[in-house]
Amino acid sequence: MSPFHPDLTHARFLPPLPIGTRTARMAQRATERMRPPRAPDDIRIEEHTVPGPEGAPPVSVRLYRPRSLQGPAPALLWSHGGGYLFGSPVQDENRSIGFALDLGVTVVAPRYRKAPQSTHPAPVEDVYAALSWMVSGADRLGVDPARIAIGGASAGGGITAALALLCRDRGGPTPLFQLLVYPMLDDRTTLRSDLDTLQTRMWSVADNRFAWRAYLNRFPGGAGVSPYAAPARSEDLSGLPPAWIGVGTLDLFHDEDVAYSERLREAGVPCALTVVPGAFHGFDALFSRTEVVREFRRTQTEALRAAFT
Repeated sequence: MSPFHPDLTHARFLPPLPIGTRTARMAQRATERMRPPRAPDDIRIEEHTVPGPEGAPPVSVRLYRPRSLQGPAPALLWSHGGGYLFGSPVQDENRSIGFALDLGVTVVAPRYRKAPQSTHPAPVEDVYAALSWMVSGADRLGVDPARIAIGGASAGGGITAALALLCRDRGGPTPLFQLLVYPMLDDRTTLRSDLDTLQTRMWSVADNRFAWRAYLNRFPGGAGVSPYAAPARSEDLSGLPPAWIGVGTLDLFHDEDVAYSERLREAGVPCALTVVPGAFHGFDALFSRTEVVREFRRTQTEALRAAFT
């Protein structure tokens, strides 16, 4: 019997795509040059440059807003994935447009710095700067500063969870909600040899080890790793925004994500958990037309809708 969800059985033909120094550079160049899909007529897309962290370059962001949207409205700060090594907002363009139109919100997607050129804490500081810009410019952007959610997928989900911790510990801004799509939360997963036989796709044990090593600029799994780099390292998850976490059973991050959801609830933070049987990392990007992906996306949209309303 195939371990994959019935809608995802063709995943067994996916070849391994090992990530290393050279392939990570190639992937970053490719994602930087991605051409955005044709946008619907009723969405406005803008590029902005916002002040970066102190002593760091400015951060560019891509903004999506329905043309029909009037007055202060909710907003979503969305961080793309890519193992902290590559990626750009354009790779999630359809998702961002979907959130904007389905929910009637503004979506802001930052281009954060990548490893190995920029290691922790560069990405989370860049995203924090983007969130601060949204709050300080809320009137100009037509954003309700009390209704800003944060979200991201994979490494972007890890950055989102770290951002929630950073906002709490710095005393603001205060996100309304955190949407964590198969988030990359725990560098200690790289020490687990029992995962070597898991039928992963899109992101392997070797990829994970390489990415964490590049992002932390040290071997992962040891002592002294900051929770703002690996949020699962945080000893105190209290006082964080309510969360939604979604992950598949064949995802390398399944166990760390489920454990994080349990710890959030134990700390008094409401957290909904969606586990998709037979789904692997990034399955929603490759099989977007399947019913299992449509339902996965609907669940995220409804979680955000409930948070905003």
